[in-house]
Amino acid sequence: MSDLVMLLIGLGIILMSAEVFTNGVEWLGKHLHLGAGAVGSVLAAVGTALPETMVPIIAFLGMGGKENTAEVGIGAILGAPFMLVTLAFFVSGAAALIFRRNNKPLFINTAVIKRDLSFFLWVYGLAILASFLPTRELKLAVAALLPLLYIIYVIKTVRNSLGTEDHGHLAPLYFAQRKSDPSLIIILIQLVFALLGMVAGARAFVDAVQSVAQVTGISALVLSLIITPVATELPEKFNSVIWLRKGKDTLALGNITGAMVFQSSTIPALGIALTTWQLEPSALWSAILALGSGLFIYTILRRRGMLCPLHLMMGGGFYLLFIITLLRLNFL
Repeated sequence: MSDLVMLLIGLGIILMSAEVFTNGVEWLGKHLHLGAGAVGSVLAAVGTALPETMVPIIAFLGMGGKENTAEVGIGAILGAPFMLVTLAFFVSGAAALIFRRNNKPLFINTAVIKRDLSFFLWVYGLAILASFLPTRELKLAVAALLPLLYIIYVIKTVRNSLGTEDHGHLAPLYFAQRKSDPSLIIILIQLVFALLGMVAGARAFVDAVQSVAQVTGISALVLSLIITPVATELPEKFNSVIWLRKGKDTLALGNITGAMVFQSSTIPALGIALTTWQLEPSALWSAILALGSGLFIYTILRRRGMLCPLHLMMGGGFYLLFIITLLRLNFL
């Protein structure tokens, strides 16, 4: 019971820290005069992705030769893009269907979403392919290439969004509630504080997952594949639902697809560099389903030039297929 309590406490610290971090990131974007598009699909996406980032980093740095700790890190790495391209798409499609009460096409910038999905398919496919490379040197080459590809994505996103949108209303900076224009120093202090909170929460989470895995007999990889991304991506899914309710469909989906690109490039690079990156069947199956779901949405966009809520909800089928497979492997 105490392990479950620590797991919940760790997740709570991670989520609260992520909220503080995202608030600071939004103000940082305004302070740096970045376009709202770049803030949403790059800065905000990275901010909401940091909880998953902290879990594998803490897991790998504290490995000490324990194999199940490495599994926690790899599970967090692969679970995040899988959840985003399946469950997050399903929730977004369901929300749009409920709010509009019809299955009419979403009001999205198809070029933006296609670009994100294209980057995701290439970089994530490359990361998974690295598992089959015969030498350590080739794997390290992929680990070095993935962050470079993400930098190219960021440059294109920022360049296309500069001067195109305003930031709208921002909630007050948590560390400067009464200031309408907080200083850069205060913003950076809040960001550092939030980052430290995520490190502490991730440490507690990693320890709890290992303990729960030992007690239940369930693989630490399986637990981290399911629990970590679903819990730590809740803020991002909630933001997307709110934006869909307001008719800001491009911002809603872009926040998800932007996080997908980040989670499938820079974070797998850590796993490739810090582990042997030999993916077991469950991990590989989650990656295949993630690529399949992403390819389905990308194909719809290419062929029809639009997306409907029911198209996004198909991601739930890929997620359900994964859960059924895990249940059969672990309990039947």
